[in-house]
Amino acid sequence: MRSQTEKAAAFEALHRRPGAFVIPNPWDAGTARLLASLGFEALATTSLGLANTLGRPAVSRDEILANCRAIAAATDLPVNVDLENCGADAPRTAAETIRLAAEAGAVGGSIEDFSGDRARPIYAFGLAVERVQAAAEVARRLAVRFMLTARAEGLLYPNGDLDDVIRRLQAFEAAGADVLYAPGLRDLDAIRQVVSAVAKPVNVVMTHADPTLTLADLAAAGVKRISVGGSVSRFALGAFLTAAREMKERGAFTFVREAAPAKALWAAFERGTGGAG
Repeated sequence: MRSQTEKAAAFEALHRRPGAFVIPNPWDAGTARLLASLGFEALATTSLGLANTLGRPAVSRDEILANCRAIAAATDLPVNVDLENCGADAPRTAAETIRLAAEAGAVGGSIEDFSGDRARPIYAFGLAVERVQAAAEVARRLAVRFMLTARAEGLLYPNGDLDDVIRRLQAFEAAGADVLYAPGLRDLDAIRQVVSAVAKPVNVVMTHADPTLTLADLAAAGVKRISVGGSVSRFALGAFLTAAREMKERGAFTFVREAAPAKALWAAFERGTGGAG
């Protein structure tokens, strides 16, 4: 198995090389190994996928970190962890989650300006920047390189303003973030505006973007990293519900024809323990 230092170096190299790369989102060790078996070069956890697995709308920081530990141990691939708001409002308390994520095996992770309070979903600008700065300071002190992603979530909520999101991303970059991320970008024009406004690598999540966009389209727009959030988890659950409805409503079982063969899964799990080279 690769050491965490080797994983960190591989992850940083992905962000430095030309072009874009896809960083898919497993939600447990099994899906991590399946993705690794297909040749992906890095993985990102999904708090939504984890919540779906647990049958709840939300998860705790401890659950996120335990999930990260399981996924990071499952393959040789670098893992970026979705830390939501890092479990706290106060900058120093939130920043401590970065250290805990590194201890769980992650070589990257995110901090976002969504507060968790639906009444006031987005942190005030100054506090949001302080939180990123504190997280970046902790990341820089770690023994292993940790790439910090700063997320501006405003486009996901009513009255979301692209100019404000860009202003936040620029401030997060100045505060020390390594990667910038604005969920809710939908088209190439908005994506290009974000990419041109910052100098650090940009992550685009396809959950909200035009699904006809391709890796080549996004790379040409200057995007570095492409994720899918909880979308694959929801896709899998859609297939589960289709099978369940067939049984309940029709008393039929034709879905078994499309089930992945057990031997193929076992072979993929075995292959998926290794890395991409």
